[in-house]
Amino acid sequence: MVSRYRDRYGYSWPDYVSVADRRATAKRKLTEMRKQGKHCRPVVIEGRKIAHTFWGAAWCDNLETYGDFANRLPRGRSYLRNGSVIDLAIDTGEVTALVSGSAVYAVEITVKPQTKVAWSAIVAECTGKIGSLVDLLQGKLSSSVMAVVTQEKTGLFPAPREIAFRCSCPDGASMCKHVAAALYGVGARLDEEPALLFRLRHVDPEALIHHAAAPARRNQAGQPAADSDLAGVDLSALFGIEIESHAAAAATVDASESRSRKRPPKARRAPDEASVATSRQRATRTRKRVPHAAG
Repeated sequence: MVSRYRDRYGYSWPDYVSVADRRATAKRKLTEMRKQGKHCRPVVIEGRKIAHTFWGAAWCDNLETYGDFANRLPRGRSYLRNGSVIDLAIDTGEVTALVSGSAVYAVEITVKPQTKVAWSAIVAECTGKIGSLVDLLQGKLSSSVMAVVTQEKTGLFPAPREIAFRCSCPDGASMCKHVAAALYGVGARLDEEPALLFRLRHVDPEALIHHAAAPARRNQAGQPAADSDLAGVDLSALFGIEIESHAAAAATVDASESRSRKRPPKARRAPDEASVATSRQRATRTRKRVPHAAG
């Protein structure tokens, strides 16, 4: 049991745990879980900056607007940088994490889905303002599109009222440092997999790609623009979604048509002499069996 300090008013708190002790606890727990065959994805931060891409940085910036939790967020950043988040998973409407402190605590965060009205408004506002799929997937967006997706209350990033959380630690605060570390860990994870933000908010990123990118990808003559800016880019790996290659599909069709053209028509076999003689003999016997009419 973790020892706790208690003051004369009856308030108590756990003993201070150094960064080295937290890291050692995290390492032991991670090793133990992996030996049990459990797949863990720790959040590893290099340097002081938590997120480097548009999606990850925008998530962290949104957290900074949570004024009610301002006193807990700095401790969460510190825990994350020190490697205390030993596992973090993002799924539809939820984030689960294991965070090392005086012990290893389980964190559960639920996020409400994006409303249909808000999502439709985002798609409508972004239509014609995204230059290409690559720009969208890499977060290279215009200031107007950035303003739409990061807009407080109506953008993609959840407001405090849309988030609920629970931690197994004894801290009685509404948001403990373990929850704060997990929330910042989401920003770091979005650097690697930005599509997880759309999954978390219950929306389909392809809807934004298809509706918003299509009008912009036309040339001055009104014809669809060439896809040269997508050449050599693995869109599935880049954004975490399955995108069928049109070139591969076209190649399959061309190969099928080529095989059809190369297949020669079946030639009719000429009858041999034996077959002809047999046919004549059958015709002669048939004529002999026909009776003569009476005179």
